[in-house]
Amino acid sequence: MRVDVVASPLRYRRAPLFLLVGLAIVPAVGLLVGRQWLDAEADRYDNSRAAVAELEEGGSSGPVDSSARSIATAAQRAVLSTSLFDYRRMPEPVADLADANRLAENIKPLFGFLNPTSCFAVSANGVDVTMYQGELPVVPASTLKLVLAAVALEVLGSDYTFATTVRIPPVVDGVVDGDVFLVGGGDPLLTADDYSIENDSFPAFNTTSLDVLADAFVANGVERINGRVIGDGSRYDDEFVVEGWGDGVAFNDAGPYDALLVNDSRVRDRSGTQDDPNSAAARELARLLSNRGVRVNNGWGSGQASTLVTVIGTVTSAPLSDIVNEMLINSDNNTAEMLLKELGVADSGQGTRAAGLGVIDRTLAEWGIHLDGVRLLDGSGLHPQNTVTCQAMLQVLQRVRGSAVATGLPIAGDTGTLRSEFLTSPLVGKLFAKTGTLGNPPVDEPPLASKALAGYVDAGNGDTLEFVLILNDNEIADETYASLWQVFAERFDSYPAGPDAAELAPR
Repeated sequence: MRVDVVASPLRYRRAPLFLLVGLAIVPAVGLLVGRQWLDAEADRYDNSRAAVAELEEGGSSGPVDSSARSIATAAQRAVLSTSLFDYRRMPEPVADLADANRLAENIKPLFGFLNPTSCFAVSANGVDVTMYQGELPVVPASTLKLVLAAVALEVLGSDYTFATTVRIPPVVDGVVDGDVFLVGGGDPLLTADDYSIENDSFPAFNTTSLDVLADAFVANGVERINGRVIGDGSRYDDEFVVEGWGDGVAFNDAGPYDALLVNDSRVRDRSGTQDDPNSAAARELARLLSNRGVRVNNGWGSGQASTLVTVIGTVTSAPLSDIVNEMLINSDNNTAEMLLKELGVADSGQGTRAAGLGVIDRTLAEWGIHLDGVRLLDGSGLHPQNTVTCQAMLQVLQRVRGSAVATGLPIAGDTGTLRSEFLTSPLVGKLFAKTGTLGNPPVDEPPLASKALAGYVDAGNGDTLEFVLILNDNEIADETYASLWQVFAERFDSYPAGPDAAELAPR
């Protein structure tokens, strides 16, 4: 059967609008690109002619160098002889594509070592390279803090700070007749100067000094308090831990926390965390006051500040970028849960977990993140029923590449939760990532355990790899995840492996 390919006016009338627009645009774009190319080539031709002329005249360096003249002449001929539509006209993007393809080829054989309940994704400079089960919902563990950090910096801003105040009734002859109040503003890193944190697995840094507020009492002439020190964390609700965390997590790995938190709810010379973070903070302030000769007659407690008191002292936290850095480096669970509630306060005035999660969901949707399979129940990643996808996590990493999130991550073999990892890897000092670990006792029942790693690799040539590797299984032995991390790191280190732009230039 013969097909007539001659277009008639009727055929054009029936053609879709987008096709007609495309037919009109293509020649215009071609002319524009062609003109830009011709201008560039003319400049290159003139420059190469000038170089040859200078060489033939001896230049400023002496007699003609025949080898240099040959190189310049060859370069000139290559530019002029290469076809307009040859791939060598665009050596940089072709080189990038070759590098990405080679990386994908190197990584894909490793997918055979991943089980059906795990996922992986990698991109180069924000462009997807390859993935394994990228749309599979998996338990992210603490890599969820990456998502929280990205949203918090977007919504609150990197310069956002938290203010903690002390409020008291009038001072008469050095005496305060009534209760004084320590009012929390959501600062997760408020710490007494003499509280020892050196023995913590990951000592807090970028902390805020509680002593500044104790000094404010002395500066205002307070010598005796005929009442109590009351800790006020009413900025947030009174959910001190998350219902649904696994056995042994609450009050150990995280919590209790509220808008007022000092020393992670610990008191000097007492073991463990205290049940009420507000009362614990008030007790620490009472101790610091006693050290300064200020007597507190009736101890401490928790409650809401009276409206009939005056602010006599304020201490302000480090900027949010520094607090996020501490959270990511140390995988600080209390900081994460407090930042989640602060998102709710900033957005709707509600310092609740639900309000903060609503902000995250909305922000991710506005960013165009693929949210199928994403279910978030806390900010720290400790909830065993949180799910993300490697695709969604990779999209977040691509968006915040180069931001305070990326620069605040642990460094392989050096800092935070990666200080003891990758010690024999070629990526020491070049891999920046958030770890995640979550067990699942009992091992023969859901949900699955998780071992995760997500972040960036500095390729050394100005390129950046973004990657997500989330392992879910009944049990994940140390040697299992360590071996997988090592082999993936070796593949990452092979990038770039294709020809560079100079090799692909006109010849």
